[in-house]
Amino acid sequence: VQPVVESGGGLVQPGGSLRLSCAASGGLFSMRDMAWYRQAPGKQRELVATIRSGGSTDYGDSVKGRFTISRDNAQKMVFLQMNSLRPEDTAVYYCTVVGFGSWGQGTQVTVSS
Repeated sequence: VQPVVESGGGLVQPGGSLRLSCAASGGLFSMRDMAWYRQAPGKQRELVATIRSGGSTDYGDSVKGRFTISRDNAQKMVFLQMNSLRPEDTAVYYCTVVGFGSWGQGTQVTVSS
């Protein structure tokens, strides 16, 4: 089990920014690949970004150039900096430890004027 807790969501206007945080409590965090997903109402869960244990990153096409994933191994934290937010970014955002299949409660991000 690799539990995580997400935070940092909220209501923001189009063009604004938010920074999401994910606190992990499982062992060997620095050796784990981490990912952010999102799920909008009526849609399937979508991979947003991945950061590997070595620090390399991948992004979904819809967020490339706007979102940045990062990690702090000492604090067992993963972050998602979201800039230039759009209404279509509205979703519940989830953090997960890749390969373990466990999910937190998610954090709601709403982009609206």
